[in-house]
Amino acid sequence: MDLIRSHVMVCGGTNCSSSASGEIIREFERQIAEKGLEKEIKVVRTGCFGMCEAGPVVIVYPEGAFYARMTVENVTRIVDEHLVKGRVVKELLYKEAVDEDNKVKSLDSVDFYKKQRRVALRNCGVIDPENIDEYIAFDGYKALGKVLTEMTPQEVIDVMLKSGLRGRGGAGFPTGMKWKFAAASQSDKKYVCCNADEGDPGAFMDRSIMEGDPHRMIEGMIIAGIATGSEEGYIYVRAEYPLAVERLKMAIADDEAHGILGENILGSGKNFRLHINRGAGAFVCGEGSALTASIEGERGMPRTKPPRSVDRGLFDAPTSLNNVETFANVPPIIERGSAWYRGIGTETSTGTKAFALTGNIKHTGLIEVPMGTTLREIVFDIGGGVKNGKFKAVQIGGPSGGCLTEEHLDLPLDFESTKKIGAIIGSGGLVVMGDDTCMVEIARFFMNFTKKESCGKCATCREGIPKIQAILERITHGSGTIEDIDMLQELSSVVKTCSLCGLGKTATNPVLSTLKYFKDEYIAHIVDKKCPAGACRSLCTMWIDPLKCIGCTKCARNCPVGAITGELRKPHQIDTSKCLKCGACAEKCKFHAITRE
Repeated sequence: MDLIRSHVMVCGGTNCSSSASGEIIREFERQIAEKGLEKEIKVVRTGCFGMCEAGPVVIVYPEGAFYARMTVENVTRIVDEHLVKGRVVKELLYKEAVDEDNKVKSLDSVDFYKKQRRVALRNCGVIDPENIDEYIAFDGYKALGKVLTEMTPQEVIDVMLKSGLRGRGGAGFPTGMKWKFAAASQSDKKYVCCNADEGDPGAFMDRSIMEGDPHRMIEGMIIAGIATGSEEGYIYVRAEYPLAVERLKMAIADDEAHGILGENILGSGKNFRLHINRGAGAFVCGEGSALTASIEGERGMPRTKPPRSVDRGLFDAPTSLNNVETFANVPPIIERGSAWYRGIGTETSTGTKAFALTGNIKHTGLIEVPMGTTLREIVFDIGGGVKNGKFKAVQIGGPSGGCLTEEHLDLPLDFESTKKIGAIIGSGGLVVMGDDTCMVEIARFFMNFTKKESCGKCATCREGIPKIQAILERITHGSGTIEDIDMLQELSSVVKTCSLCGLGKTATNPVLSTLKYFKDEYIAHIVDKKCPAGACRSLCTMWIDPLKCIGCTKCARNCPVGAITGELRKPHQIDTSKCLKCGACAEKCKFHAITRE
């Protein structure tokens, strides 16, 4: 057997793949083969490492050298100097990956990773997601083996109940309790469903797990099937995730070939089959009954409850429905025990939570932290703080989560703490905003999103959300009235209280939270006809500072309507009657002489 002395780990997730990581992999393989080193050096396409801002990411072991923003052109240097001569190319390393003594730092000592604890994401960026042998080598299917040989279905459910694992898709319902109800339902046919739809803007936690460690999620689903008495499962994944679908298909085929899926699993007498159902990307299909309706070929619309899905779900049979991250937590809980899992997080929100960190922040990416980690730790310690300007707010949990502000920076992010302030963790999207963000516009943006995504079944959601969106539209264009604030409050409360499903019940959270914490911005838009953040075009004026303008004429040459005039080497002026407020002039000005007020 050949001894591999170096592993070149290249991120093969969607984010890095879109930045040519596939070409980087092929170039590494080509150059390594040219030098006859293919038996000594292995190039591995992994899942997401998490630090998307630094992608494409390449990590070379055993040194743990963390190369950031990799290009095809830099492959030659790494091959010639690092892989052949054993000298790390330090100028290509991630800026924090070298210590004060100019030595390579381990990955977990970099600020982005220091406070993280990976459970669901443990194998992402570590193994080849397309190789079942690598998953097995990292204790893959060990938990399944334990369930098949040492535990009864009731014992599995008891472990999940004691672990305190709650659904990571948004509602936070106890997973063990859901499995207990499904197991108790009397039926000849039962199902396990995985919600992999992930419709929140800016969220990519579930996608990264499916792309980087698909077997982990599948193992969790098989265990759920055995615990609840289900022999068939469905993965409902959005069609916009082609790489995730491809890797899920490969994983399922490998599991069937190894006797892990199908009839008589590993000779245990247990059966479990798994299907992939691709959805069209409807946000409402994140709701359980709408999701099962879509799998059945019906229009994705929620129904009244009861009956619950655990009693009558997919094809009118008892169904246990959890999301990707929830299932990915199951194998380590079974393997290491409920007490181990309860030792992470808080008393009532146990374990870890994955978050997609995006927006106006220095280190965008995928993180996983213990429940109860504060917003300050995530934004400033892990994320590196706001990229431009000052911190203003975080939109948590997607369109229906709500806003967290500066006064919430020390808020522990867990189910109870966020609920107390009228927000939800949701699936885990965190969009960071600076002081150049208009909170009225943010509310309008999310209401426009939910207006388009509403299925229209109930009147409060169908009629109420468009009315709210129209009011916000008027306010951002300077034609709102002070009475609109009371109307927004009233309509939002009605939609929240009277809507049928989770979409409608939480859709107005962005409006209610921005009214609560940024009411002064609403008043400024209405009374002063000004956007304090300078983001709403209709309420702003483009202005050239004569003390900064050197008269280079670049702004005038790039103005699409000829609104800028002035002589060469003299300060220019903007004709506000012609100006479109498009910002093209400000983008081209190297001297920051043009501002939007």
